[in-house]
Amino acid sequence: MGTTEHGNTVVLVTIAGGGEFLDRRRIELGDPGLPALPHHHEGSWAVGRYLNSPWARPISLPEAIALVNRVRESAARRAAEGLEELAKTIPIPIAHIAIRVCPEIPPTTEERIADNRAQTVADSVMYRDALANAAKARGWKVHWYDRERVFAEAAAALGRKDIDGLLKSMGASAGPPWQAKHKLAAAAAIAGLKSAT
Repeated sequence: MGTTEHGNTVVLVTIAGGGEFLDRRRIELGDPGLPALPHHHEGSWAVGRYLNSPWARPISLPEAIALVNRVRESAARRAAEGLEELAKTIPIPIAHIAIRVCPEIPPTTEERIADNRAQTVADSVMYRDALANAAKARGWKVHWYDRERVFAEAAAALGRKDIDGLLKSMGASAGPPWQAKHKLAAAAAIAGLKSAT
């Protein structure tokens, strides 16, 4: 299975070992009412960034840290629930999940909020970690993929020059929508086949 995320939404594409399409779905990793990007938005406001934006609101650093922790707990629970539901639906056992590789960021929430570069990627890392931890708890192997190399790695995993035709036929089988994010998740799933053997 391959994944790609945007905010707190994750697209999952599940394929069989030979590249046959099995399932496409999206799961939300945040509970209603919780922000999708608490490091980037509320965390930034807590340390004085982006306060001139019309959507900014006052929040203290301890409040922002507590909010990030609530979002993290929600993401962990919803990732576990989403993978459980997927595993019940797919007719074959799932052995691996492919997740986009995470950049290095500071270890604590406070440090992530304070670091201008880290706060822009910390939420995405939080959601990818939630997925990885939920998958590992199920005994699935996690394959970390690089977005720039994943299509070439997927082709190599199947012994092909490219996978354009396969992705096109997979999209026809899946039906609309079959967008760039679905193709990326499918390529990641295929690339992960090699690491799962």
